[in-house]
Amino acid sequence: MYNDPPYFLLVAGLLVSLTSGAAFDAVLKQSVRDWQKNRSTRSLANLRGMQLLVPFLGIAAGVCLFLSSGVEIFGFPTKLAYAISIPLTLFIGWLVWLQLGKILVQLERGGSKALDLDPWG
Repeated sequence: MYNDPPYFLLVAGLLVSLTSGAAFDAVLKQSVRDWQKNRSTRSLANLRGMQLLVPFLGIAAGVCLFLSSGVEIFGFPTKLAYAISIPLTLFIGWLVWLQLGKILVQLERGGSKALDLDPWG
C-alpha cells in the first residue's frame, strides 16, 4: 500500500507557523509599547507570559509539522520523521525562548540603543 506524501500537512504547518508568528509579533510589539509608556515595575522579561507563550507554541507546532512532513516527503516513515522533528523543534524553540528573554533584559537596561544590530553601519 502506497501512501501519498503529506503535502497538505506541509502547507498546513507553514500556514500555522505564519499565522502564529503574526500573532506573536503583534503581542510582543504591543507589550513592549505598553511597557515603554508606563515604565511599570514589571520588567520586560516578565512579559513572556501566556499571551506570548501561546503564539510561540503555535509557531513551534507549525514548524514541527512542517519539518516532519518535509522529511516524510523524502520517503522516511512517519514515526522517524516525528522522531527527528520533535526534538529538533523543542531544542531550537527552547534556545529562541531563552534568547528572547536575554534580549528583553538588554532592551530594558539600555533601551533600543542597547540592541545595536548594525555595528559597522
